[in-house]
Amino acid sequence: MLVSYRPALAADGTEAIPLNTSIKAIFPKATRFGEPEQNPPVVPVYQLNELLGYAFKSTDLSDLPGFSGDPINLLIGIDTRGKFVGVQVLSHHEPIFMHGLGEGPMFNFIHQYVGRSVRDRIIIDSRRASQSDGSENGTVYFDGVTKATVSVLVINDIMLSAALKVARAKLEGFEQAAPSRVREDVFEPLNWSQMTEKGWVKRWQLSVDEVEGGLGDSIAIYPEIDIDESMSEDGSALFSDLYYAYLNPPSVGQNLLGVEEYARLMSIRKPGEHLLLVASNGPFPFVEEGFRPGTVPTRIGMSQNDLPVDIRDIDFLDDTGFQSGDGPYLERAHIFRIKAQAGFDPAQPLQMQFNLDVKRNHLIRDQASFSDQYGLPEHLFEKVEIEEFVQDPLWLRIWKDRIGDTVVMLLALVVLTGLFIWQHRMTQHSVWFHRFRWGFLLFTLGFVGFYTQAQLSVVNIYTLLLALVDGFDIRVFLLDPIIFVLWTYVFISLFLWGRGLFCGWLCPFGVMQELTSKLAKLLKIKQFKISDQRHQRLQKVKYVILLVLVGSAFFSLSLAEKMAEIEPFKTAVTLVFVRSWPFVLYAVLLLAAGLYIHKFFCRYLCPLGAGLAILGRFSVFKWLKRRKECGAPCQLCKVRCEIDSINRDGSVDYDECVQCLECIVILNNADQCAIERSQRKQKKAGRILATEI
Repeated sequence: MLVSYRPALAADGTEAIPLNTSIKAIFPKATRFGEPEQNPPVVPVYQLNELLGYAFKSTDLSDLPGFSGDPINLLIGIDTRGKFVGVQVLSHHEPIFMHGLGEGPMFNFIHQYVGRSVRDRIIIDSRRASQSDGSENGTVYFDGVTKATVSVLVINDIMLSAALKVARAKLEGFEQAAPSRVREDVFEPLNWSQMTEKGWVKRWQLSVDEVEGGLGDSIAIYPEIDIDESMSEDGSALFSDLYYAYLNPPSVGQNLLGVEEYARLMSIRKPGEHLLLVASNGPFPFVEEGFRPGTVPTRIGMSQNDLPVDIRDIDFLDDTGFQSGDGPYLERAHIFRIKAQAGFDPAQPLQMQFNLDVKRNHLIRDQASFSDQYGLPEHLFEKVEIEEFVQDPLWLRIWKDRIGDTVVMLLALVVLTGLFIWQHRMTQHSVWFHRFRWGFLLFTLGFVGFYTQAQLSVVNIYTLLLALVDGFDIRVFLLDPIIFVLWTYVFISLFLWGRGLFCGWLCPFGVMQELTSKLAKLLKIKQFKISDQRHQRLQKVKYVILLVLVGSAFFSLSLAEKMAEIEPFKTAVTLVFVRSWPFVLYAVLLLAAGLYIHKFFCRYLCPLGAGLAILGRFSVFKWLKRRKECGAPCQLCKVRCEIDSINRDGSVDYDECVQCLECIVILNNADQCAIERSQRKQKKAGRILATEI
């Protein structure tokens, strides 16, 4: 058993460690290696003449890029039974593991695959993993890595997709039978009794004796199991009374649901999807308490040819129960879908599973699994040529899982866009505007920063530039939907408003500096005033930093990622200061500097802000309206501008402006604008003078 890391290449481009040495470490009993094969690219591993398994590099079988844009290259070993025997990380550039959490959590995550089967249905769920001692009915729950969700999802996809390709091509029992499809022209009118007699609607009565045998104890000791005694057909105490049926064939689905409901069901079915009805009247329900429509059940499952088949409720039936013709009234009923990508063959037998995971007490849980066979006659199907069902790409699955977060982000950006479009109207109500601004800033820190981990970084600029040079792959940027949406929006906004919209409203670390500045005001800390000349020189520092960082990325991405630690974003936002003390001290010192110099890091050190400012110079509009009196004689906006982005002549330095809109608030409120107040005083004096005359 081995999980380790070594550099894939030495400085001269050759392998740092011979590949055979690494394979030997994964298969310690190996005495020889076979000739490398090409279809698929694997190395057979032997102990004398006995085949132990296969070793292969993930990059030879999977082109999925990591979160950094570069592939995660793994050396994987599986035995002849399809179990993972060892993994080595050959190379990777995942920033969160290289310069954030360290590689330990990555190795701990990968270690969980050793001893697991390619047949296992692996779900990354830390909560369930901590409650389970291993495989639960073919489903294995792995601990994820907080703050590195995308990276571990990528690793999981790489491991499973690469290993499954090898298993299907090389191992007995993993081959996929030729699929079949339902014959739409075959229909036999049948009532409920006839369908149950034929077994097309399968009745599965699970007795209390069977359950107690599986659990190893009486059901009376489990607080979660509270059932009324009822009897099965053979006279034994009944635990669950299930009916289930494969609905796609008209002879089953149409007879069960009726012509109209069957047609409606088929109309919402996606191409290639399979539908399964499960209903029950039994004492113990087949879905867990609190089961939500549209989700995956944990109490029941399916498998075919010993491989798990995912099922998900489609929320088709209401909660009033189900009855078909002369059949019994069934209190609970759900229709589940099987995706086309599952490789499910409806003409082959399937196994329905009833999975129990119940508490004995607050410390101990017991599990048991029960299965039942189901199949339909051949004349309902026809064989078709093998079609390779392709699973949704990882980025699409991540987008589906995070659709709620994405919608929230989009709505927030729509609101922010509206504010900026109608900024002059909105800023006329200064109290309302300031409340809105602080509310949005707290949303940015809480939702964008801490919750969705969407703090943009100069590393994102590296990724884009290197992708443009090495070959653009949109999948790299789609792996995190929130960052993708945010980057797209920021890029567009650069040409409308300049860099300030992001820096002043959407940067979580920028919000931390705003809060620091607010604290300084409450504590009445005197601000350190930097002269205009020195201020202008210091502003150039961040551009020098940007140039050095981008240049280093083309020389060495690893070096550039290390140098990017000049940004405290990873420490303060991604890891929430849970990191080694030098990084924490650095981030705290930058925030402390903000007590005396408003947004010190943003103004003088931020390479991301420098990069955005360069693109922001191509902005089409200059939204911050000025008056002819601004700068001569009035200097009020310049004095109040905490970021020092208003010049002495009253013009705005859009390269440095963070679009806080405070100058627009002053301009649009007569009780704040010095010019308006002066003009009102002059008018009032004129009226008094006219009255006296």
